[in-house]
Order: sequence, then structure tokens, then C-alpha cells
Amino acid sequence: MIFFYLTFGPNLEVHRQAVFSAMTILGAPRPEVSIIVLTDAPEYYRFLGDRVTVRVTSAAELRDWRGPHDFFWRIKIKALEDLARRHPEEHLVYLDADTFCFGSLPRMRALLDGGTHLMHAREGTLAELPTRTERRMWQQCENRSFGGLTVDGASTMYNAGVVGLSAGGAARAVEIALRICDDMCAAGVIRRLIEQFALSVALASAGRLAAANFCIGHYWGNKEGWNTYTADFFLEHHLRATSLDEQLAAAGRVDFGVLPIYGKSSRTRDKLVRWVNAVLGKNIYAFVPDTEGEVSDLSERRLARKGETSPRP
Repeated sequence: MIFFYLTFGPNLEVHRQAVFSAMTILGAPRPEVSIIVLTDAPEYYRFLGDRVTVRVTSAAELRDWRGPHDFFWRIKIKALEDLARRHPEEHLVYLDADTFCFGSLPRMRALLDGGTHLMHAREGTLAELPTRTERRMWQQCENRSFGGLTVDGASTMYNAGVVGLSAGGAARAVEIALRICDDMCAAGVIRRLIEQFALSVALASAGRLAAANFCIGHYWGNKEGWNTYTADFFLEHHLRATSLDEQLAAAGRVDFGVLPIYGKSSRTRDKLVRWVNAVLGKNIYAFVPDTEGEVSDLSERRLARKGETSPRP
């Protein structure tokens, strides 16, 4: 069973999330697993040593994976296709960076052994989903055929923070997902959830499909809280100069119930917070002086209001 991540770009939070996620797998009681990271920033994964295999992705490869309609998230399906071709005898489990392992990996392995594909959680049939994007997608897709399959009232959306492919049906599932994805892009379907829906429909048609949220947590709905938690985790171990083995053991002991993985605040409150920050934020900053020497008061420092340096009196 191979777990893999697809990370790229300069955002350190994403790479920190992926390292923490991998550590929760490596620190858990588990069957034989391997971890592969496809990334354009291999330096952030050297700390894990030979516990993971890092494969560097090029900008040209990522552009090619976006396909004829230049759809960004098509690269997730292409990464699955690439690894299924390289490892045809292995179960593949893609994880978003903002995930962690808290449950039974042997149970996950047993489902994959039995031919069941996995995605993170069942969200509902496309026809019943409530957001504006999902309603528009249903209006555009109802009773239409994509990739040789018809979208109807039973077509179900799963969250794609986890995509587990049973080895025996992986190639067929990915082939169908790519066809659905490309057909939807060509038809002008709203793009935000295309890859997620394409994988949901394809995996269900290529075999059984079940949720993996008994084992994998996906904190897309509380990134702020978990980003703070993981940052503190790594800072504490850095300051204590603990070894990798000690950190993996600590990752295996994390109380994953300490924070919610999803939280919804009032939309009105969020708007008010943004308005207060915009209207009442002073945007005045003090910097160290340009030259060496004693500074007697704040007026001698460089001040900036809204990004502009104020003149000295």
C-alpha cells in the first residue's frame, strides 16, 4: 500500500502539513506501507530521510498534466494515473496535505484488498447538495453523459482529500475519471469541483466505493486551528532537538480529538471582522533605524502607513 502526496509551490504551510500527515502514518501501527511525495520542493522533505521517497516534479510535467483544457486539478488524476502505471500491483492512497491518520490502517488495507475504492467522505448526491457551485453543476450536468456515464439523481459526490485505489481496478478507474474530467471541461461545466466529482463517479462505476473517514482526518474546515497546532508541534521538537524517531513516536501519540476538523462561523461575523480590520486598522509600523546609533524616540524610526514611508520631521 502506497500513500502519496502532491505538493508544489512556496507555501511552507502546505509542506508542513504534508510532513505532519506523513509522520502520523509512519508513527501509527500499520501494515507495510510506503510513502511517496511528488513535489517541486524536495528540500522540505529531507528531514524524513529514507522513510519517504521524494520524486521531483517539473513545471513542464505539471503543465502537461493540466491537459488540453488547462484544468489545474486534473494533475491529481494524472498523478494517480502515473503511479498506477509505475506500481500496478500496489494499492494507492492519495492524501491532501491537510490530513492525518488517526484510525486503523489494517482496516483500510482490508477494504482495498477486497476491491473497494476509497474517498474521504460521502457528501451526498449532486442533486441534493446545497452550495451555489454544486447547484449550478447539477443544472449543467443533469441527465448528460460524460466519459460514457450519465449523471443522474443517484450520482454521488465524495470528498477528494483521500483517494484510495484498489490495485486491481486502479487503471480502469483512473481512465474513466480522466474521460469524465476532460468531457466536463470541454462542456464548460463550472470547474471548482470537476476533479472531485469525476473521481467520485469513476470510482463508483469501476467497483465499490466507500468513505475513508474512519481512518483519515481531513481538516480543510479548520485549517487555522490545525496549522497552529502543527506549527507548535514542530517548534517544540525543534527547540528540544528531538530525533526523527522521537517525533514519529510523538505523532503516533497525538490526541486528534483536541481540535475539530471542521468549524463554521457566522458569515455576518466574518464580514464584520473584515470590515473592522479594513476601516479601523491603523497600518502604522515601526522599523529598526537605517543607520547604527541610539534612537531616542519613535519619531526617529521609519514609519509606514499603508505601505508608504512617512517623512522624518
